[in-house]
Amino acid sequence: MGMSITISKSEKSELIDGLPEMRPYDRLATFLKRFSLDVRPAPLAQATLVLLADLEGLPRMVHYRWDKNWRDIDESALIFSAAMEWSGLSNPLIAALPDCVTLDLKQDLESASLAALIQSELTGKRCGGDPVISRLCEVLIIRLMRMQIERGSDRSGLLAGLSDPRLSRALVAMHDRPGRDWRNQELAEIAGLSLSRFTEIFALTVGQPPSAYLRSWRLTLAQQDVAKGDRVDTIARRYGYKSSEGFTRAFRHRFGQNPIALRGQFVR
Repeated sequence: MGMSITISKSEKSELIDGLPEMRPYDRLATFLKRFSLDVRPAPLAQATLVLLADLEGLPRMVHYRWDKNWRDIDESALIFSAAMEWSGLSNPLIAALPDCVTLDLKQDLESASLAALIQSELTGKRCGGDPVISRLCEVLIIRLMRMQIERGSDRSGLLAGLSDPRLSRALVAMHDRPGRDWRNQELAEIAGLSLSRFTEIFALTVGQPPSAYLRSWRLTLAQQDVAKGDRVDTIARRYGYKSSEGFTRAFRHRFGQNPIALRGQFVR
């Protein structure tokens, strides 16, 4: 068994972004901040999100499908269909989702209330209805993501890691402070595990070692910053690279081109 690394309480608080040790941490906040969520009404063939009614015409189910394969959907029960864009597969949370995510509104009364408001706005056709529907759908999607994180996944990946109460603390630390020179010992302490146990469970659950996940997360964020036009040397420093040359090599290995060549080609 590996040796456990002891970090003081004050040091631990600093590691989790300066928050008090027992304060709840947010597994979704950074994704909402860094990836633009946009929901707009769309025909079923172009939709990734649908809201279905029960036999009485009340909202019953919410389905999300990235592949837009709705062949099994009863269109007579369709209340609303929308295209959800959350930075596509460049968003690792979206990439980690199963092919289909389903929310039973009979088991979630708060989400059912949101769906009822969407239905009311659709039928009421009041001024400002489209923006209201879009905002309500965004909240519904956030609730859908919460549910999926809590449900976890039977395959290794980000969802499985975020659903683990120990690993998720380490993942949130990396998400919130990607430029920090994270050591496995520090992350293990945040997770409340010994070093050897942490590295073992992380690799098994997330599908890669902590250092590899951190590199991938940094480059995902760096790609956004390149698209915004930030300077390469600034981005390199922001994400903990010792030189712009080292960052450029890592970026080219991941995306196949130098940062400058990709600038402006991506939409956040």
